[in-house]
Amino acid sequence: MSQGHHPTQGGGPRRERGSSERRDLEKWRPALGLLDTLTDWQVRASVVVADAGYGVSTPFRLGLEQRGLSYVLALTGKEVAHPGNAEPHQPAYGGLARRRRPVTALRRERLGPRSRGRFRPVHRGDLAPGQQGTMASRFAVLTVRPAGEQPLAAAQEAGGGRNRWNGVLPTPTLLVERPEGQDAPTGYWISNLPPSTPVADLVRWAKMRWRIEHDYRELRHGLGLDHFEGRTWRGRHHHVTLVTAAQAFLTLRRLDPKAHTPTCPSARSSISSRTF
Repeated sequence: MSQGHHPTQGGGPRRERGSSERRDLEKWRPALGLLDTLTDWQVRASVVVADAGYGVSTPFRLGLEQRGLSYVLALTGKEVAHPGNAEPHQPAYGGLARRRRPVTALRRERLGPRSRGRFRPVHRGDLAPGQQGTMASRFAVLTVRPAGEQPLAAAQEAGGGRNRWNGVLPTPTLLVERPEGQDAPTGYWISNLPPSTPVADLVRWAKMRWRIEHDYRELRHGLGLDHFEGRTWRGRHHHVTLVTAAQAFLTLRRLDPKAHTPTCPSARSSISSRTF
């Protein structure tokens, strides 16, 4: 047995046999697996929404597109892209070295400087459910060509390899938020929905993250999701299942027009937090 299989000094954790061969999966792989499970259950997501941890992953976006799923995913704003009207051209071949891949005349830039579209005001009471007053912000819908390392590699692979690729990059839709009085955008979302999609719909899906966090807070503080003190996986699984079922039941009760809804702030905010 190698040295790595013996307990460490001081009673520390021991390395399990075969641990050197295990690799942590990227977070987007289990997410696609869960979506596949929903498909097996004949439940299909109309639009997939996720934070920037998933939005920056080109393999995750490609996986959604291969499954025929629409998405609105957050970005960090540090991604680089060409404008949507950028066209590639093939540099002249001198005959001495291997052919250069197609290039784009327009420089790629970060999304921040690139976001110079026309910002339109969107007034929606559900931009942040539960807040007092009507929430409003300004949004622009652009078409860009992501040009980072992952998008370039994916485009080359889809085009038959580096030497056969024609240089054309996909043109997803980019939603940008810049509130009134701000000098720079504060939010970015990438989507495979067409640019003709109503801005209000794109904003509603982009801001769905607030509703998800709101439901999660209710699960933890109102229904005791984080109160489990057991030590077995089966017990934890049963606890999460019952808490989730209780949350779904209470949500349906609040959405029932015949049910009496208390006038407390938490109940009012839950009415608009329907996520299914």
